[in-house]
Amino acid sequence: MHVPAKADYAIRALVALAAVDGGPLTGATIARNEDIPPKFLDLILSELRRQGFIKSIRGPEGGYILARSAKDISLADVIRALDGPLAEVRGARPESTNYAGAAAPLRDVWLATRVALRKVLEKTSIANVANNKLPAHLRKLLEDPDALTSR
Repeated sequence: MHVPAKADYAIRALVALAAVDGGPLTGATIARNEDIPPKFLDLILSELRRQGFIKSIRGPEGGYILARSAKDISLADVIRALDGPLAEVRGARPESTNYAGAAAPLRDVWLATRVALRKVLEKTSIANVANNKLPAHLRKLLEDPDALTSR
């Protein structure tokens, strides 16, 4: 799976906001603490605000806060809002693919891949990450010896 920088930075910004437990953070503080390019983060924060994930607070004590509970925001929600569907094949949803001949079962592989992504990303919330309390099924996946192998 390819996670674009935009989705990665957005999730990291939301986790940073969740970690301060309701207090506002400025974009500059998030950028500095999370090592995110400030101008790019400003664009992402604007989009997160438009999508209803965060609210902006004006004034000297202002910044950004979560618009809803961190436990109610899944990683999948953020990725879909900023980047579209979790799994696509040449720009189409896996169920709309059709292959002839020996490659016919490939459609099922793409569907299973989407299911696997959903099981991780839909069941992991911003709060899970911010509180370092990842779901049990995710921790179990990390026990696989191949978890840290890049191939």
